[in-house]
Amino acid sequence: MTTETTEVLTSDPSVGATTGTQLAWHQINWRRAERNVRRLQARIAQATQAGKWGKVKALQRLLTHSLSGKALAVRRVTENTGKRTPGVDGQTWKTPEQKAGAMHTLRQRGYHPQPSRRVYIPKSNGKQRPLGILTMHDRAMQALYLLALDPVAEVTADPNSYGFRKARSTADALEACFIALCQPNRAQWILEGDIRSCFDQISHTWLLAHIPVDKSMLRKWLKAGYLENYQFHATEEGTPQGGLISPVAANMTLDGLERLLASRFSKTSRAGKRAKVNLVRYADDFIITGSSKELLEQEVKPLVEQFMGERGLVLSAEKTVITHIEQGFDFLGQTVRKYQKGKRMKFFITPSKKNVMTFLAKIRKYSKESRDLTAGESIAELNPQIRGWALYHRHAVSGEIFHAVDHEIFKAIWSWSQRRHRNKTRWWIKEKYFPDTGPNRWVFTGVLKNDEGQTKVVRLFAASSVRIERHTKIRAEANPYDPAWEPYFENRLDVHMAGTLQGKRWLLHLWKEQGGLCPICQQRITKITGWHSHHMLWRSKGGSDRAENRVLLHPTCHQQVHSQGLYVEKPRPVTRAERKA
Repeated sequence: MTTETTEVLTSDPSVGATTGTQLAWHQINWRRAERNVRRLQARIAQATQAGKWGKVKALQRLLTHSLSGKALAVRRVTENTGKRTPGVDGQTWKTPEQKAGAMHTLRQRGYHPQPSRRVYIPKSNGKQRPLGILTMHDRAMQALYLLALDPVAEVTADPNSYGFRKARSTADALEACFIALCQPNRAQWILEGDIRSCFDQISHTWLLAHIPVDKSMLRKWLKAGYLENYQFHATEEGTPQGGLISPVAANMTLDGLERLLASRFSKTSRAGKRAKVNLVRYADDFIITGSSKELLEQEVKPLVEQFMGERGLVLSAEKTVITHIEQGFDFLGQTVRKYQKGKRMKFFITPSKKNVMTFLAKIRKYSKESRDLTAGESIAELNPQIRGWALYHRHAVSGEIFHAVDHEIFKAIWSWSQRRHRNKTRWWIKEKYFPDTGPNRWVFTGVLKNDEGQTKVVRLFAASSVRIERHTKIRAEANPYDPAWEPYFENRLDVHMAGTLQGKRWLLHLWKEQGGLCPICQQRITKITGWHSHHMLWRSKGGSDRAENRVLLHPTCHQQVHSQGLYVEKPRPVTRAERKA
């Protein structure tokens, strides 16, 4: 390691003094690094709100050149789900030495991104979606500049845009649909918008003129191209799907549509109120409500087409349709529709038939292909899928569908059991795989071994065990980078994590006991950051698996504890009053 790098490590306040690259990664003060970056992001958001674009640019440069920002960028790309997938250079960053070394290579001077590696993933309609896999270095560079761009994007975003944004979700978008359509006096017609190949068609000229990030860096990423079958292909339009900065750039491209509609159909005018025009958007999927089919067809749709045309985008003629609310429409995997119930209309949002059938087809396919696995191994694979699907739909009218899905899964599991034991009777199969456990006599049960050879009984998760609950939509003006909104987002995070950990009682108990904070860095543990269950007294030294011997840590903090041999004490339980405070 060079003398210059060592001096930076020892002088930067976010890093402990050290002279070795191996120790540098594990001696980073993550709490201070998070605080440094958070403070700069708050200042960027405030400067954007005030329209001080010169100051925004200066603060962005300060953040992208800070060691704290570089450390968090490397941490993000080495902890996400794609950390083991290499780009065209075949490299991944696994060791502390590689991560620390990479942190000091994130420089703008002399930087030239490599082409992405093109792969294809199947879509639900049978077609394939192109995906670009970047090198680790390019991912980290984009993650670094995303730290500086995201605060600007949040300030300038449309209020009812919910995709690829911090602390927003599909549940917020569907709740916005409920608010816009549920009452009898609300809009009855919906324009379902679909943009043809949105990510692949965005104009580079428009992006370079309107995205407030370093233009030279953005141009390099846009023009980097991709490799497919060892052939280089240049990119003259669109943003590379798979890049960290692409979703935010695409979001900013579509931002402004809601403000355009609001100016044309102002809610303060009588004509605007009669029009009942509302926009709900999740990434490139959106709906626009209206009081009549003619209004949407003759006034709204041409306005949207003009807006898209300026950005190099075109609406899909086949998928952009105008629908009446009684006919219903599918949006984000759920069906939104009004039904005639006697003399009154009832508004329901339910899991869409297509979504349910796709999920069940996946379960049936797995049960047919897992003949060689034990019952415990099958349950370990199925439970996360069932739990994740049910949690996604828990805010809709899903109770009856959950019971129907459980019945179909039981039929698939029963067929699996019969194929596995062709010469056994049904009663024998029932006693082996469906033993009597409490009030439910038909729970698929197995035994699973852990890495140390210890066994435990596991049972199949039931979708119907998920509690149906109403989702509270995020406030449209809420900004996660504005310090004034911090208490609001902390309260929402508590509710969100409680829902995410539903069905994992011991994890939820630990998370609540710690107040949602990692004891090492004192930063929030979320679904995005991930977590590790750390044994305070290691199992190799006689420690138990009980909750009293466990504590939740961030993955990087967990590595830091083991590399330095630190002892983590059980945090003092956080009271309800302290959590509210």
